[in-house]
Amino acid sequence: METLAGRERSRLDRATQASHSAYVRASRVLAGGVPSSFQMRVPWPVYLARGEGAGVWDADGTRRLDFHCGFGAMVQGHSHPAIVRAIGERASEGSHFAAPTEDAAVVGAELARRFGLPKWRFANSGTEATLDAIRIARGFTRRDVVIKMIGGYHGHHDAAMVAVDGPSGTYGRGVPDAVAHLTAAVPFNDIDALELRIAELTATGRAPACVILEPALMMGTALPAPGYLEAVREIATRDGVVLIFDEVKTGLSIAAGGAVERFGVSPDLITLAKALGGGLPSGAIGGSEELMDVVERRAVLQAGTYNGNALTMAAARASLLEVLTDDAYERLERLSERLARGCEQALAEHHVGGSAAGLGARGFVTVSPVSAPGASDDRRLAELTWLYLMNRGIFCAPARPEQWTLSVAHSDDDVDHYVAVLAELLTELTSAA
Repeated sequence: METLAGRERSRLDRATQASHSAYVRASRVLAGGVPSSFQMRVPWPVYLARGEGAGVWDADGTRRLDFHCGFGAMVQGHSHPAIVRAIGERASEGSHFAAPTEDAAVVGAELARRFGLPKWRFANSGTEATLDAIRIARGFTRRDVVIKMIGGYHGHHDAAMVAVDGPSGTYGRGVPDAVAHLTAAVPFNDIDALELRIAELTATGRAPACVILEPALMMGTALPAPGYLEAVREIATRDGVVLIFDEVKTGLSIAAGGAVERFGVSPDLITLAKALGGGLPSGAIGGSEELMDVVERRAVLQAGTYNGNALTMAAARASLLEVLTDDAYERLERLSERLARGCEQALAEHHVGGSAAGLGARGFVTVSPVSAPGASDDRRLAELTWLYLMNRGIFCAPARPEQWTLSVAHSDDDVDHYVAVLAELLTELTSAA
């Protein structure tokens, strides 16, 4: 497998020389040559120049089908006419005021309709949204401890940077031990572990303020077991613990009303970002009247200069009312089923273990280690998969397992190309075994 990976690395390096030049220039002023750690790559990242519809073009002018979609933010596709128009009209009349605009109320009303929670506030990212939700929960309960799921990623603020890439510890340095001690982690889909941890914390005078979880765990893409979310809801209510659904990744992506609609369980607080802003920085916190009362009477401060930014709200309004419609979600569901079914068929035809599943715009495919030299290392297999797809016209997120995001601009031919490239990779892997 290493020989195959080396071939693919060399091919991508040769094809991205303009990205290399851009990286050299950027490294003089940007730490690691990129604006965000999630964009780093050895030997250099692929710099993008533009996007339209389902495609993106890199600095070398190469077009690839975009199954990355900005880590799930671009469900609308790139440069959608309705969003471009809304941004242009808003910008011509002023892009930022640090004062409310009518669009914010319209967006809030539409989110309340979709997710069934009556009161909303805005932020500028998923990290800000989950930070605010946890603070609201702590202010409401007057408790400190947060419970999260092992492997769940809720942004890069201190309370969330615990047990992300393992059962314990912080996700990198810089999180004080005293702060990390306020976050407890349990396995996803293990209701007994959650109930036991709440009981243990309560017995020691550290009853938790909240449980925060992704209703479908997107780092690894684990779906909730039947009855799991209902049981979490019941336990949280019984023990006076605020239930937060982090729908930064699933919200407005897997259904019009996200996981709340998809799985039929309502939280006390919900966080959104990514797909909300139509390509602009955005975040939102929705909650019950009771929870959001602590914000309304200023017992908890939820503030930010760019919260409800006029340009973002105009883009979000256009996205919600004109782009991410019922017809759009029907299309996304059909494309997702076609892609997942095609990936599973490719795995079966090549007698390779693995699985695939789609939830609206989001989905994944796992390839279990095959009997090829070095293939037991799934990290190396994940890197090879990424390289192979990139070299054959598919821009995708470097994740484990391979995750995709579809947009309303994708077509049947686009998803069929993804399947064809995966099948080509499986052929090479099994022939080398």
